[in-house]
Amino acid sequence: MRADTPSSTALRAGMARARHQVLDQGRVFNDPLALRILGRETAERVMTEPENRVARALRAPLAARSRIAEDTIHEAVARGATQLVVLGAGLDTFAYRSPYPAPALRMFEVDHPATQAWKRGLLAEAGIAVPPALRYVPVDFETGDFMAGLRAAGFDPLQPAVFTWLGVTVYLTKDVVMATLRALREAGAPGSAVVFDYVSEPGRWQWHRRGVLALLKRRFARMGEPWRFFAREEALARELLAMGYRRVEDLRPNQILERLFAGHEADVPKRRSGAEFGGVMRLSM
Repeated sequence: MRADTPSSTALRAGMARARHQVLDQGRVFNDPLALRILGRETAERVMTEPENRVARALRAPLAARSRIAEDTIHEAVARGATQLVVLGAGLDTFAYRSPYPAPALRMFEVDHPATQAWKRGLLAEAGIAVPPALRYVPVDFETGDFMAGLRAAGFDPLQPAVFTWLGVTVYLTKDVVMATLRALREAGAPGSAVVFDYVSEPGRWQWHRRGVLALLKRRFARMGEPWRFFAREEALARELLAMGYRRVEDLRPNQILERLFAGHEADVPKRRSGAEFGGVMRLSM
């Protein structure tokens, strides 16, 4: 993305979460602010315009990963986490509807400065209040030190935290992805947790999946946000354990969608499409 413009993929992810509320009645991931935060014009598009093929294929996986992330937040808080860090927050709305009053959970949103400024404008336009427990940390993951920004904003490395990181890793190099996960492990107190998603590298004989991903790579490259990192799940899990993470839980796409969309026959095509993409990893410290 350009340094002076917000992320177009953050908008598309926000629209997918809103469409899940409208078209799927939010049955997997309930977010009452998903439509409001988009602004009147974009919300109208969500309500009236038909989805294209890519948006239809991504809607269910995006809803599922958001549900898993928020389940992880609730589990971590129940175990004693007192801090939430949303990396690459985009139009995520958890902080603005959190059931945990200050000071039980202090929250930090980390994102590119241009995307963060755009989001704050949308919040003001929609009349969505910024909670006193939330701090904004503007940073570019490619060039900035997000941990320094977090500490300056009041993050306490001695207190357990939960870190969510959705819709970001595919746009970074592997070196940046691994450096970020290493920094989280070093900064996280015992009892902390990380949840992030990934796009998996297609297998040698997965011709259909290779074709689908090639189309998506070209599409996002034209938008100025090329896909760069594709995970080899088993190797990635080994590297994370070697970093010192106590437990690595790898949730694969078919497993996620079968579990969360089970019993909804109308969602079978969504499950089939979602299987072309990646999964979610949950890490314990």
